[in-house]
Amino acid sequence: MMVLGRNALLLGVGVAGVSFLSNKTNRVKVKGIWSNAKDKTLSFWNRKASELDPVIEKAGHPDPYDHEDNKMVDEGAMYGVHYYNNAKHG
Repeated sequence: MMVLGRNALLLGVGVAGVSFLSNKTNRVKVKGIWSNAKDKTLSFWNRKASELDPVIEKAGHPDPYDHEDNKMVDEGAMYGVHYYNNAKHG
């Protein structure tokens, strides 16, 4: 019984997709969305290492006078301690 329901659902989605794409304007929109998504994905994976250098530089050599960054690191370092204390003492 469950297979019949799933097949009917897939058939309905297929029919809706075909009827949506039968209109040329909708096909152009879908093609544009697909192309845009593909370009963004490829540009993400094809980044040059030089684009990441500032991030790596900051991570490897933090500035001791960057108080906001140090505060964030301190809070992150204390997360495990706070979690343990809360779990232990409830």
